[in-house]
Amino acid sequence: MNTAGFRQRFPLLDAAAEPNLEALLKVAVERDYPAERAVLMEDAWGNAVYFIVEGLVRVRLLRKDSASTLAVLGRGEFFGEMAVLDEAPRSTDVVAIAPVKLLTIPAKGFVDFLMGDAKAHYRMLQLMVRRLRKANQRSQWRQAPVGTRIVRVVLDAVDSYGEEDNGVLTLPELPVADIGDLAAATVEEVKKVMGALHDKGWLQREAATRQWRVGDRARLAKLVEGS
Repeated sequence: MNTAGFRQRFPLLDAAAEPNLEALLKVAVERDYPAERAVLMEDAWGNAVYFIVEGLVRVRLLRKDSASTLAVLGRGEFFGEMAVLDEAPRSTDVVAIAPVKLLTIPAKGFVDFLMGDAKAHYRMLQLMVRRLRKANQRSQWRQAPVGTRIVRVVLDAVDSYGEEDNGVLTLPELPVADIGDLAAATVEEVKKVMGALHDKGWLQREAATRQWRVGDRARLAKLVEGS
C-alpha cells in the first residue's frame, strides 16, 4: 500500500509527514486471514500494531470455558497500539469475523514513527481520549432498554466502518452473537430487533454478499436519541 492509499484508508494518521509515513510502510507486512481464523493470540499482544484494510475482527474476552465479544473493529480501524505503548490486555484474543486484510507494523517501527512525528503522536492521543469517551458512553447506555442497546451497537458499526458508494451506505454484516455480547442482549432479542429494522427498510441484509445496506440512518439515530 502506498502512502496516499494509507492516508485515505486510515485518516487518523493523515497528518503524518510523508517521509515518516513512507518509513512506517516500509516495515509493514500485509497479511490475509479467512473468516473465523485467529488473528492475534492472547500471548502475542505487544509485538505489533494491526491496521485493518478490509474485513471485520472481534476482540474477545477469554474465560475458562467461554469467550465473549468486547469489541468489533472494521476497515479503517486498528488495534494493538495500547499493548505496544503500555501493557498487553489479559485473556483477550482477536478473531476474523469476515475475511480480513491487515497491515502489520512491528512494535519498534510503530514507536519510532510516533516518536518522530509530533502530529501523528497528537492524533494518537486524540484517539485514546475518543475511545475512553466511547467506553464511558457505553457504560451509560447499558441502562437503556434492550432494543435501544441493540440499535446503538448497529449505529456505532454504521458510523465506524460503513462506506457510501453511489449514495448507498453499506458495511459488513455483524453476527447476531457479537451484537448480543456488545448490547448485553440474548440472541433471540437481537433477531427480533434486527427483523423489525429489516421489515421497516431501515437496515437490509444482503445474504449473497453478507453485508448490510443502510436504508435510513437518520431513523436509526432517532431510535436512540436521549438514551
